[in-house]
Amino acid sequence: MRLHDFRVLTFDCYGTLIDWETGIWGALQPLVAKHRAPLDRDKALEEFGRHESAQQSETPQLRYRDLLAVVHGRLAAAWNVPASDEEHRRFGQSIGDWPAFPDSAEALAYLKRYYQLVILSNVDRDSFRLSNARLGVAFDAIYTAEDIGSYKPDRRNFAYMLGALSERGFARGDILHTAQSLFHDHVPAKEFGLAGAWIDRRHEQAGWGATPPIAGARYDFRFDSLGAMAQAHAGEAQLSA
Repeated sequence: MRLHDFRVLTFDCYGTLIDWETGIWGALQPLVAKHRAPLDRDKALEEFGRHESAQQSETPQLRYRDLLAVVHGRLAAAWNVPASDEEHRRFGQSIGDWPAFPDSAEALAYLKRYYQLVILSNVDRDSFRLSNARLGVAFDAIYTAEDIGSYKPDRRNFAYMLGALSERGFARGDILHTAQSLFHDHVPAKEFGLAGAWIDRRHEQAGWGATPPIAGARYDFRFDSLGAMAQAHAGEAQLSA
């Protein structure tokens, strides 16, 4: 299997293209500052991941920015610190402030020359528009949790994406699903017979961060960054020249 075998790259966004852990941790600082003892960054992110996943299962119809506000309230309660409705709302509105990974824009610009680029993200449309401005590329299709009415790893999200891409003339064998989260993306992608590229953004860190842990996930390619994936694609082209 080669990267050149595919026509479409389908992307998770947050954790893969946008550095959501840095964004989340920054937006949590007002709440963290109220905690009676110092909070470890990774432990706080892991707790965020547990509450986010639970809330997504409980309220799949809720827009992501509104869901984040609820998660902020859950964290405040779990940490036994006061927080106002305005603080919850402000956290939910922070998505547009979350930074892109340093390699994302350049790698996407390169990959755009060879593939259709598609987003499959657990986000709402307005929030994604703010993030898209940081990525500097026009995606060929964007499918959000707001469009679908459920959150990954719900299999409905992948069924929706595959149906939409089929209408555009693409078969499963044309698609390489490119994502950081094994839990949200690679496990369900494999159930649908999709090839996968794991962008292992946490390769230098222990633990799972804001993504719930999962065992036994399978994928076909592994890269430390999207930039490394773009470099591998260029290397394949040189070998075949």
